[in-house]
Amino acid sequence: MAGTVSKIIHFEDEEEFIDDMDRVLEAFSYLAGRYGHNPVEGVILWDSIGIRDKEGVKIFRVGEFPFAEGTLNLDLEEIRLLERYFDELESKWDELSVEDIRHFVDLMNEAAGREAVIYEAYDLGLDRNTAYILINIANIHYLDSILEGDDREIFEGALELLLKYV
Repeated sequence: MAGTVSKIIHFEDEEEFIDDMDRVLEAFSYLAGRYGHNPVEGVILWDSIGIRDKEGVKIFRVGEFPFAEGTLNLDLEEIRLLERYFDELESKWDELSVEDIRHFVDLMNEAAGREAVIYEAYDLGLDRNTAYILINIANIHYLDSILEGDDREIFEGALELLLKYV
């Protein structure tokens, strides 16, 4: 897409990064709701997983499966199958690598008999304390040219926080 750049971001403190990105995404989502242009088009963390259900693909992090489970439109048997694999992944959290996640995703898809689970972080070359981000520079320029007052402050604060990592 024109005006979009992607970058692999490295960070030291995962919890701080996630909190910061939550604030950035919240601010830009608010501005996109008002002005129709979002500077951040996506963020993939090293442990982001997608599950294809009857409605589409739902994205979550490995440790969030219990929360995503209630939103998945899958047969109970398939949910229980995925739950067993995700429980195993979560039990290995401290030593978990992208290679481990990739292996479990392959096992889950094989057991499900279809490509039910998607894991792009491995293909993107991510590792712990990394994320892949899609930034729309054209939308940054657009918002920068039109915003005033409180919305400009929200924009500048979010942009400053984003630039901390970029």
